Amino acid sequence: MAGSKSQGREVERELVWHGRQPGRVELLEWQLRVARPRLRTKGPGAREVPIPAYEVMRGDPQAASRMRKILLAVVSTRRYATVLPKMAKTVGVSRSQRLRKLIAAGAKLLQGLMARRFEALDILAVYIDGVVIAGQSVVVAIGVTAGGDKHLLGLTLGAPENATVVTNLLADLLKRGLDPGRKRLFIIDGSKAIRAAIERTFGEGALVQRCRVHKLRNVLDYLPDSLKPQLKATMNAAFKLPAKEGLAKLKQQALGFKRDHPKAAASLLEGIEELSTVNALGLTPRLMRCLASINLIENRNGRLRAIARNVTRWCDGEMIERWVAVCYLEAEKGWRRIHGRRDLWILRQALGWSADEKRVDLARKVA
Repeated sequence: MAGSKSQGREVERELVWHGRQPGRVELLEWQLRVARPRLRTKGPGAREVPIPAYEVMRGDPQAASRMRKILLAVVSTRRYATVLPKMAKTVGVSRSQRLRKLIAAGAKLLQGLMARRFEALDILAVYIDGVVIAGQSVVVAIGVTAGGDKHLLGLTLGAPENATVVTNLLADLLKRGLDPGRKRLFIIDGSKAIRAAIERTFGEGALVQRCRVHKLRNVLDYLPDSLKPQLKATMNAAFKLPAKEGLAKLKQQALGFKRDHPKAAASLLEGIEELSTVNALGLTPRLMRCLASINLIENRNGRLRAIARNVTRWCDGEMIERWVAVCYLEAEKGWRRIHGRRDLWILRQALGWSADEKRVDLARKVA
């Protein structure tokens, strides 16, 4: 841009060299100190002229992505230098600078998540559950397509026990293309607020499957240790039977507990009809196992809590939403299709979706 430093005084140049000053450029997660040359225009109104190569290297967008991946590998910002080469100690890796980049990257990912469209996805089932981070709850929704692929649909800050919070999340999904006129299967943990929000948004015809793992855990809490193995075996056997026979077996077990353990009996009978929704639909055992619990979300929540332990100070609810979005979106990259996906045609027919209607799953087409 300025030519050689020793061109001679007689050469007319628009730009002139103006010394050097310390600078930094980014190389993935490293920040390297360099001696940056300076250029200025000539004349009374002289001004500094930026050097294009330096500006490009200084704003490398890959740095935030690399930092996010390292932080999601359960490396706190205070221990960040331990995953870098020894050179990190001398190149000025600033903690505040890392956090600013991470905040910007997380906000962008959250915005992209909440702008996803669903018109091209045949979403047959929707999992809904909440996770508690830093004393606040976040409700998460994950959808399963007719091909067995899992998609993160959305999330919102608020307790799953608050029907308004869940209703707003479901209403947002409708705005983004989830057809309210199509019947779907919803898998929940038994929250009355989530159940009410589903009915309010999708009508009384919406099918709900209560999580069997949560139900079993809740009932066992009311029983002495000596009776727990018996109840567990009875419930697991009932879940394998046809819907009517299984429900009859569970009700019989609740009747046996009614005298000595009334709270266990009441817990078992609460929402009992929705424990066998997948059986009533005539699904295969392999597919029922996947669609009868919210383990799909619970497994992710455990990983999220492990990562969140590295955060020493939570600023606000927006920060919590960003972390949850980043963790789930990173996990989504490695999600596999659900077990029993080849039998999803049975669920499709049971829900009343026409067999000849075919939609293009844009996500799989791009992949």
